[in-house]
Amino acid sequence: MIESILLTAARILTFNRQKPLTNASSFFFERGQRLFLVTSRHVLVDEASGHFPDRIEIELHVNPQNLAESTGFSMPLYRDGHAVWRQGIDRAGGIDVAAIEIDRAALPKTTVYRAFTPEHLPSSIDHVEVGTPLLVVGFPLGFHDTLHHMPVVRQAIVSSSYGLRFQGVGYFLTDARTHRGTSGAPVVMRAAASNLSHGDLPWILLGIHSARFDIGTRDLKLDEALGLNCVWYADILLTLTEH
Repeated sequence: MIESILLTAARILTFNRQKPLTNASSFFFERGQRLFLVTSRHVLVDEASGHFPDRIEIELHVNPQNLAESTGFSMPLYRDGHAVWRQGIDRAGGIDVAAIEIDRAALPKTTVYRAFTPEHLPSSIDHVEVGTPLLVVGFPLGFHDTLHHMPVVRQAIVSSSYGLRFQGVGYFLTDARTHRGTSGAPVVMRAAASNLSHGDLPWILLGIHSARFDIGTRDLKLDEALGLNCVWYADILLTLTEH
């Protein structure tokens, strides 16, 4: 049996026409009858680094009996000159999360995946405190099970007060070893066994991993990296997936 959490994530490859650019992480989010692919906004466009892909490709499982069978699924990032993804902004500026609606009719009919839903977002009864163990499900440096096309999982803990906007920005911090390619990965906490609303996906979606957190005053020769990461609160998905 394959753990359902591994089927929520998809590896993203970005392209400019036929030229491959970068790889990153993403996951599926379902709201009603609509399906979205969620990742970091900077995966789709990053003005600071001159990163301007025009399409992405994700890898889909297409045989429930044999997870070694997969296919690439290409999605354009622009239509009639306009970006197709949704991104958010708040009083602190841009939010490094993007959601692209997937045309369900275009998916292979045998596609195997699991999707988070609004029911997987934290509720008032979910207690998240500093030190809470988490999982980050993604593709660090593009690494994954290349035979079965599965992501890998890294351990993390909540490293700042969950529910507070760290330094006034809409994310919290985690303590975890992460790498390039993890951007866009879901950050999850195990749901209580008594909570049956999550079905066969017993996880709470706390956030979307964005990037490693560092400080400009660190001496690159004398000081090790902090090992901290920015994770944007997942409730932004309720705004990005509205009609």
